[in-house]
Amino acid sequence: MTAENQDIITPHITDSHALEYPCLQEGFACHYELPRWDPVHIGGLTLDLSPTKHVVMLLVAATLCLLTLLLAARAHKRQHAASGKPKGFANGIEALVLYIRQEVILPNVGHHGERHVPFLLTLFFFILFANLLGLIPYGSTATGNISVTATLAILTFFAVELAGMRTLGKGYIKTVVYWPSDQPFIMNALLTPLMTPIELIGKFTKPFALAIRLFANMTAGHIVVLALIGLIFTFGSYALAPLPLLMALAIMVLEVFIAFLQAYVFTLLASVFIGLIREGAH
Repeated sequence: MTAENQDIITPHITDSHALEYPCLQEGFACHYELPRWDPVHIGGLTLDLSPTKHVVMLLVAATLCLLTLLLAARAHKRQHAASGKPKGFANGIEALVLYIRQEVILPNVGHHGERHVPFLLTLFFFILFANLLGLIPYGSTATGNISVTATLAILTFFAVELAGMRTLGKGYIKTVVYWPSDQPFIMNALLTPLMTPIELIGKFTKPFALAIRLFANMTAGHIVVLALIGLIFTFGSYALAPLPLLMALAIMVLEVFIAFLQAYVFTLLASVFIGLIREGAH
């Protein structure tokens, strides 16, 4: 067995132009090459828009998210009409949705924050499914790709800024230019040149923190598992294999919890950032 076939962890976090599927060949994995398209040239910029493994995983996550919530809504409506209350799968999804809405989104977004619930719930379930897909055999963690987490963070950044513009109106400028209304003019004149750049930097550090936090946490678990499995080959003794395998199994169980936790944290922070800017006029 080659070293490439021994590596069963890094394919879960690295991107490629091939999908893995089970087969009886050496390594128990075969590869399906995804189509390659001609690059698009925009001025001096060359863009390769060919689908990759992570793109496929994102599409699968979006499809699973859509099907899960639509089926749950349909079952909820049918069961509520029949018995007055949902049960089973629909009840579980309803409990999760209500918890995120009532305990995470609305308290942090603030009053009249219902319009932000659909976006934030979509973020939660999409990230959750993307995280969980990286834990199944032959799957891949798209949220372990910094480009994916950066895109999610940029979308959140625009959602936050648009929420501020809609809520504050002309007062939105005060979230950019530091000019507190309760200070004397001379104090504002002295502090504004110093604090305004800090305000601007703060706007961009928020999405940066969102992107790095999700990327690092979803990558770290797989790296730890890889290190533990690598101990077997480092010591060259299968007699020591049970201990690293048990430790790796414990980490994988913890990864399931982390998949839910990171979706929760991303949604929580996005809610907090929207709430802060809605109350952000100095």
